[in-house]
Amino acid sequence: MHRYSVFVFSLVLVGLTFADNAYTSKYDNVDVERILKNDRVLANYIKCLMEEGPCTAEGRELKKTLPDALANGCSKCNDKQKQTAEKVIKHLMTKKAKDWERLSKKYDPEGVYKKRYEELLRKSS
Repeated sequence: MHRYSVFVFSLVLVGLTFADNAYTSKYDNVDVERILKNDRVLANYIKCLMEEGPCTAEGRELKKTLPDALANGCSKCNDKQKQTAEKVIKHLMTKKAKDWERLSKKYDPEGVYKKRYEELLRKSS
């Protein structure tokens, strides 16, 4: 499922840890809605991912997992993680465009994943 991108693009994978064939479900019950609605908390996660501020345990796991999730199209994500990823990506694209661009440049400097995921998200809207 290739609609999950650099955010996998952020908080979506919030805290997923890498395993052999799947990411752990340890953080699946994180209240992503609460994070997305709280600009201060969201900004802290973004600062963590951009290496501009401290990270929570979840943020560290996300930063560690994000490159793999991007590279494999979130194929190791469970259904809940994929749904959460889509929610976060849409939020960042529509409400935090500057942060979306900064994160994209850092985690996808050639724009390979960004272009593919943005197109898939447009189609799913």
